[in-house]
Amino acid sequence: MKTVSQDEKDITPQSILFACNHNAVRSVMAEGIARYLLGSKVEVESCGVRASDVNPFVIAAMEEIGINVSDHQSRRFSELERTDFDVIISLTPEAQHQAVEFTRASDVRVFYWPTHDPTLAMGNRTQIMEAFRDVRDRLTEQIRSFFEVLPSPNA
Repeated sequence: MKTVSQDEKDITPQSILFACNHNAVRSVMAEGIARYLLGSKVEVESCGVRASDVNPFVIAAMEEIGINVSDHQSRRFSELERTDFDVIISLTPEAQHQAVEFTRASDVRVFYWPTHDPTLAMGNRTQIMEAFRDVRDRLTEQIRSFFEVLPSPNA
């Protein structure tokens, strides 16, 4: 897990965008977790370099912690209605490249959080679910640390 510097902790954004490759796994989890932990204090969205259906294991893993992402509509950077995010956090190298291009003419802080792709997990359903839970839990801790959010009783 990435260590968060004091400069990064000093951020108090009004809007956050999480980005990954397909807006179907990692960025969906991060958006759901951030909305849950940060509440209405911060506007949170997500996107991908490409769009795809939300992975069913994401829906199951998030339901385990009381977050419903089943109605998430995947979208690409080019489909975003707004471009004035305070912070963009990319979770994959491809999304990081796209985020840098997306913000070339903007004053946006872009961070890269390398995040394992749980869809690469092999094995039975239980083993695959464990990979998704691991990514979910790591993202939860990273978001808590980055934004100094106290653990909620449900997560």
